[in-house]
Amino acid sequence: MSEMEQRDEQQMIAAILAGDARLFHELIRPYERSVYAMAFSFLRNEADAEDAAQEAFLKAFHNLASFRGESKFGTWLVSIVLNEARSRLRRKSAVRIESLNEDPDEPGHVSPALLRDWREIPSEALERQEIKLLLQEAVTSLPEIYREVFVLRDVEELSIVEAAEILQVSIGAIKVRLHRARLMLQKSLAPQLKRLNPKRRWFQWS
Repeated sequence: MSEMEQRDEQQMIAAILAGDARLFHELIRPYERSVYAMAFSFLRNEADAEDAAQEAFLKAFHNLASFRGESKFGTWLVSIVLNEARSRLRRKSAVRIESLNEDPDEPGHVSPALLRDWREIPSEALERQEIKLLLQEAVTSLPEIYREVFVLRDVEELSIVEAAEILQVSIGAIKVRLHRARLMLQKSLAPQLKRLNPKRRWFQWS
């Protein structure tokens, strides 16, 4: 974000706090996709992600006066939705982990009329879908502290500094947790991915 855009945000925030609540939607519009994506990365359910995103925006509106501008407004928003997703996951702790990883493309969500045509789908597309599901399941099964940093850095592609601000830990802790998360995923996924495509080199993270 440029300095000019940051000044515009600061001016909008000041105007909202002065009583022009209509500007809030304009303020959050650039972040709607990333906030929803962050919620979905954890909740794996469109309806839950939408609810979490809306709740995060409401909390941001009601707590806007507490935003001091020490970090980017977008980073502050992501930290709110992350906390909202965390609390929702904890409320669902009694639910089996598979329910957190629902996907409309899973066989259970496909009508029988469509299943008869599965042989017409190119094998590469089937492989990609299987890989996608394997990755989703593996990421969901990571311990929370490692899942959070993996999603922030490797899914949402936030910087190390932004991830550290959101999780309120040191940059060193982010690096260690990310390294461990990647090792866990590699150990979990390598045998299954090699079975799907033995010739491809997997896990070439930077």
